[in-house]
Amino acid sequence: MKTDIQIAQETQAKHIRQIAAEAGIDEKYVEQYGNDKAKIDYNILTDLADVPDGKVVLVTAITPTPAGEGKTTTTVGLADAMRKIGKKTMVALREPSLGPVFGIKGGAAGGGYAQVIPMEDINLHFTGDMHAIGAANNLLAAMLDNHIQQGNSLRIDPRRITWKRCVDMNDRQLRFITDGLGGRVNGTPREDGFDITVASEVMAILCLARDINDLKDRLSRIIVGYTYDEEPVTAGQLHAEGAMAALLKDALKPNLVQTLEHTPALIHGGPFANIAHGCNSVMATKTAGKLADYVITEAGFGADLGAEKFLDIKCRMAGIKPSAVVIVATVRALKHHGGAAKADLQEENLEALEAGLPNLLQHVENITQIYGLPAVVAINRFPADTEAELALVEEKCTVLGVNVALSEVWGKGGKGGIALAEEVVRLCEQPADFRYAYDLDMTIEEKIRVIAQNVYRANHVVIQPPAMKMLKKLESLGFGGLPICMAKTQYSFSDDQTLLGAPREWTLQVREIRVSAGAGFIVCLTGNIMTMPGLPQKPAAENIDVDSCGVISGLF
Repeated sequence: MKTDIQIAQETQAKHIRQIAAEAGIDEKYVEQYGNDKAKIDYNILTDLADVPDGKVVLVTAITPTPAGEGKTTTTVGLADAMRKIGKKTMVALREPSLGPVFGIKGGAAGGGYAQVIPMEDINLHFTGDMHAIGAANNLLAAMLDNHIQQGNSLRIDPRRITWKRCVDMNDRQLRFITDGLGGRVNGTPREDGFDITVASEVMAILCLARDINDLKDRLSRIIVGYTYDEEPVTAGQLHAEGAMAALLKDALKPNLVQTLEHTPALIHGGPFANIAHGCNSVMATKTAGKLADYVITEAGFGADLGAEKFLDIKCRMAGIKPSAVVIVATVRALKHHGGAAKADLQEENLEALEAGLPNLLQHVENITQIYGLPAVVAINRFPADTEAELALVEEKCTVLGVNVALSEVWGKGGKGGIALAEEVVRLCEQPADFRYAYDLDMTIEEKIRVIAQNVYRANHVVIQPPAMKMLKKLESLGFGGLPICMAKTQYSFSDDQTLLGAPREWTLQVREIRVSAGAGFIVCLTGNIMTMPGLPQKPAAENIDVDSCGVISGLF
C-alpha cells in the first residue's frame, strides 16, 4: 500500500498560476513561491467587496481517538467531490504546526487520495508564516524585557509579566525556565517559559484580522503584563505593533495551493483548537467565499472545541453564517469510545459501537439544537466496517433527523465523496436558524457555564480561586463582554482525557483565566491542559528523512 507522501509525490501538480486562473484570481494578486504555491495579495478582498459571498460548509468531527477520524481528509475529499458534481468550490484549511508533524501526527495535509500538495512543503516550512509569527511574538518579548532593562518607565512588575516567547516545536523543557541570569547587563532574572507558536496570541490575531490596519490595532492591544499598581501594559505602550506588523505583512496574505485533483486550496494560519480557537484565517475564508460558490473549511479536533470556537468566536467576529456542517466519524473511533481496545477495533462489535454512539449524537445535537445548523454525518469508511455497524450508526442518527453519508475519499478521492457532496448541497439549500451558544452581554462566569453545561454537559463548574480573582479583575478592566476560548483536552468532552464517550455527572475545573485582548477573547485553561506540548516516547521525527536528491520520506 502506498503511503500518503508517495501518493502526493507521484501526482503531477498544475502550475500555481493555472490554479489561480481557474479560481478566478487576477495575476496581479498572485505572488509565486515557486511553481506550486503562492501568496494572494489581501487587497483582493477590497476589490471583490461587492461580489456575493459563497456558502460556507464547516467540517468538524467526533471527539478524537487513537483510531483516527480523518477530518482533514474528508474536508479535502468533499471539496474535490463538490467540483465533480459541477460546483465551483474552494477548500480553506489551517497550516500544520511543526510540533505535531515531528511529534505524533507526522503530517496534516489530508491523506490517501484526498490531500493538498505539495504536502512536504505544507507540513514543513511552507511559505514561512509560522516563522514570521514566532519572530513577531519574540520581538515583543525582547522589547518588553529591554524596556525593563532600560529604566522601566512604565513600572512593569517583572513578577507579573504574562507574555511568553514561543517556538513552533513540542519542547517540554521550555515550559518553565529562569532567564536573565548572569549579572545586570544580561537582564532581570525572572521565571519565564515558552508557548508553542500556534498558541501565541499573535497567531490568533493573524487569523482574526480583517486587514493590515486591523492587524496593527489588534497587536497594539496585546497585554504583556501588569504594573506595580496592577494596571495592564500593552504592546502599544511599548510601541511594538508597527515592527510586529512589518514582520507579519506577508504572513497576513493567504497561501494558495491545490488538492491532488487540482481544486484550489487556501491554507492559512494554524491555531490549535485545544489551546486556541482552532480555525484558519478570516482572510482566507473570506477570500475563498468571494471566489467560489462553496467554501469547504474545517475546525480543529472535535466539535466541542474547533466547531464551538469557529461558531462562537470566528463567525461572530467575521460575520460569517455557515450553511451546513459535516460531522466526521469512524466506526472504529466510536467503538473505541464504547470501550473497545485499539487492538480489537477491526472486529465487529455492535455492543461497543452502541456504547460509543452517544459521543457522536451529542456532537450532532450541539450543532443542530444549540447552533441551529443543518448537519450530515460523514462516516469515513474503513474496510473492516460491517453492514450491521453502518446500519446502526444510520439508525441512531436518523432519530435526530440527520442523514449519514459514507465517505470513501481516502481511497477514491473526489469520486468517493459524491454522496456526501450531494447531501451537503441539499442541506445548503435549507433555511438555517444559526445562533450562538451564548450572548456576549453575559458575565464571563455565565458564558463559561453555558459552554460547560450546554456543550460539554458538565453538571458543575468550579472556577478555582486564582482564576476567579483574575475573572473579576478582567471584568473591572472592561473585558467582560468578550467571547470565551476554552483550553481543554481534545480527547474528551470533559477536562479529563480518560472520560470517553459522552460523560455525565462530572465537574469542569477552570484553573486559570487569561485575556487575549488583541485577539478579542478570554482564555480559560481547564484540567491539565498546557500551551507547550511535549514529544511522545517515539516521535514521528525519528521516521522522517531526506535523500541525496532532496526527496523527503517519512511524512504520513
